[in-house]
Amino acid sequence: MGWIIAIVVGGIAGWLASMVMARDATMGIVWNIVVGIIGAIVGGWIASAAGVSTATWINWFIFAIIGAVVLLAIVNLFQRGRVR
Repeated sequence: MGWIIAIVVGGIAGWLASMVMARDATMGIVWNIVVGIIGAIVGGWIASAAGVSTATWINWFIFAIIGAVVLLAIVNLFQRGRVR
């Protein structure tokens, strides 16, 4: 059950991050989920480096969005040579 929740929340986080980074038209739902899940991992690293707890799902969700935005910024940097 935890994996299903991670996929759903990761998909939402990836979708929100793709809207923030103006990549929503170029990404499908599968890539939104992938970016959201990897973004949650990146966001967890950012949170632990900042000393913030991700024990609650709200904190985890916020850092998943932040991590997904950072991930998309890195992808934009490599694809276009600049961050939008």
